[in-house]
Amino acid sequence: MIKARTSNTLDMATAVRILTYNVHKCRGLDRRILPARILEVLRESNADIIALQEVLNIPGHPAKYQAQFFTRELGFDACFGENRRVTGGTYGNLLLSRFPLSGCQNHDITTLGREQRGCLRADIVIAGTVLRVFNVHLGTSFFERRHQARKLVSKEIIHSRPFHGSRVVLGDFNEWTRGLVSELLSRDFRSVDLLAHLGRTRTYPGLLPLLHLDHIYFDPALKLEHLTIHKTRTALIASDHLPLIADFRLETFALDSQPHGSWNSMKYSALSRGAGAV
Repeated sequence: MIKARTSNTLDMATAVRILTYNVHKCRGLDRRILPARILEVLRESNADIIALQEVLNIPGHPAKYQAQFFTRELGFDACFGENRRVTGGTYGNLLLSRFPLSGCQNHDITTLGREQRGCLRADIVIAGTVLRVFNVHLGTSFFERRHQARKLVSKEIIHSRPFHGSRVVLGDFNEWTRGLVSELLSRDFRSVDLLAHLGRTRTYPGLLPLLHLDHIYFDPALKLEHLTIHKTRTALIASDHLPLIADFRLETFALDSQPHGSWNSMKYSALSRGAGAV
């Protein structure tokens, strides 16, 4: 469970549960678009920070106004990174957090001639420190991902300065063999060890895993305590992916006052490709 902020406490460890989940536009294996079914899976997970890929945000359409629906129903702080326009609305990545957000930015990592892709960065305030989370959905082409890998590790995105805190990079990498993305991220981050925690190395598709598409990379300062794939009857049909959940122990520094501006009052912020909050 989350530990509340405690005044006059210096060093402490806070348990943080982080989930990554490609929801496939909330279209299940039965071809029905049911955001409520995805919501059930998210509530079952009891995650504190939720990184979703392939989310629709189409106002006026109950089944497709998904970003707003999840934000409202969970009551979390949230930011949506628009990757491309679709009929009547937008499509992209969504970051939801039980903790307050102090900032978000959506980075364009599109490769020329390929589908528009983004990396959504969110700064999350946890007991006086900031956890920076990058929600990523990479391309399906080998050469496309090589281009995106170099963009990700640039000084504009993952290695932007100044920043004093821990980082997590997670999402649907579409990389089932060790490619340039894995190679570059492994230089500075640790990767969750699926084999050690789960006894297997494949995560996709949910019903019969054949490929390792869903990844979580994290700074060495974070301690990974537990890793699981959330496999329930509902999760198995809600999307072609299953949620990958990591429990971390984060060393925090509690302060008597709020260290960063919070987005609590906003609850929901939409971000265009490469733009700031609106």
